[in-house]
Amino acid sequence: MAMRHNAGFSLVEVMVAVLILGVALVGLTQGITTALSSTKESELQTAAALIAAGQIEELRADGFLTEGVTTGEGGEGLSSYHWTQTITRTTIAGLYEVSVQVEHTKSGKPVYELRTMLFERPSDSSTGKDRRTSSRSNRRRGEP
Repeated sequence: MAMRHNAGFSLVEVMVAVLILGVALVGLTQGITTALSSTKESELQTAAALIAAGQIEELRADGFLTEGVTTGEGGEGLSSYHWTQTITRTTIAGLYEVSVQVEHTKSGKPVYELRTMLFERPSDSSTGKDRRTSSRSNRRRGEP
């Protein structure tokens, strides 16, 4: 009995190898596409969150709140965003509900919404105690 050695690959083996390679490449391509779209969506969400938080911080810095709806654009470098800010008085005196919704300008689709409650700063923020503290600190610096 003579044993026959096959030195090459059969057609079936080659076709199975090509099929496995094809399935692997399709899976890899889908994974890369999903990763890129997730990265872009994450970038949109982060920029929208920063815009909304910035609007809330501007209100805090101003110190006064006015009921109503205000709209605006995202600003320099963020022109693809449009925000809508809504300020509503609550049943508690001086407390307001603030909502900032950020939309993508091209699609008009809401991207992010931030809601919070803010107290309006009292109109007379300097009390006698504050004045005493500031005069003491002036004396420590050598001022009369």
